Amino acid sequence: MNDLNKALGDIHSIRKQMAQATEFRGYGPITLASTGILAVVAAGAQALWLPEPAIHVAAYVGIWIWTAVVSASIVGAEMFARTRRIHSGMADEMIRMAVEQFLPAVGVGGLMTLVLVCFVPGSVWMLPGIWQVIFSLGVFSSCRFLPRPIAAAGAWYLLTGLTAISLGDNRALAAWVMGIPYGAGQLLVAGILLFNAKEGSDEN
Repeated sequence: MNDLNKALGDIHSIRKQMAQATEFRGYGPITLASTGILAVVAAGAQALWLPEPAIHVAAYVGIWIWTAVVSASIVGAEMFARTRRIHSGMADEMIRMAVEQFLPAVGVGGLMTLVLVCFVPGSVWMLPGIWQVIFSLGVFSSCRFLPRPIAAAGAWYLLTGLTAISLGDNRALAAWVMGIPYGAGQLLVAGILLFNAKEGSDEN
C-alpha cells in the first residue's frame, strides 16, 4: 500500500510539473472579448442611469460587482469546457493552476471593496483604480503559463489603475474610468491569445 501511495504521489507530482511547463489554452479569445464588450455596456448603463455615482455608492458598486460576476462566470464556464477538450489528461491540474493564479487578486479586491465601502466611504472613489491595479497583479501572476505578450495587458491595467487613482476625487467614479480600461484591456488580451493561437497553428 505504501508503494502504491508513493507511486500515486509521484504521478501527481509529474502531472503538476508538466502542467506548470505547459502553456494554458483554456481562455477563449472570443469569450474574453465579450467580457470587454460587457464592460463597455455596463459603463453605458452607468452613464445613463447613474449620473452621480458618488451619491449612490451601493448602486455603483453593485453594477461593477455584477459585471465582474457575470464575466467570471462566462470565462469560467468556457475555461472548464475548453481546458478539458484541449488539455485532456492534464485538465484538472491546468484549471487548478489557472484559478490559483487569480484567486488571491479576487480575494484582495473583494476585501478592499468591503473595507472602503463599510468603513471609509469617503475614499470609495479609489475603488476603480484599486480594482484595476489588483487585476493587473492577477494578470502578471498568470504570465508564466500564458503567452509572454500578456504582460502588456498587465501593464495596461496597472497604468489605467494608477491614472484613475491620480484623479484624486469622485471623477474616478465616472463610467468610462472603468469602461475604457476593461473594454480595451480585455480586447487586448483576446487579440494576444488569438494571434498566439494562429501563430501556433502556422508553426504546426
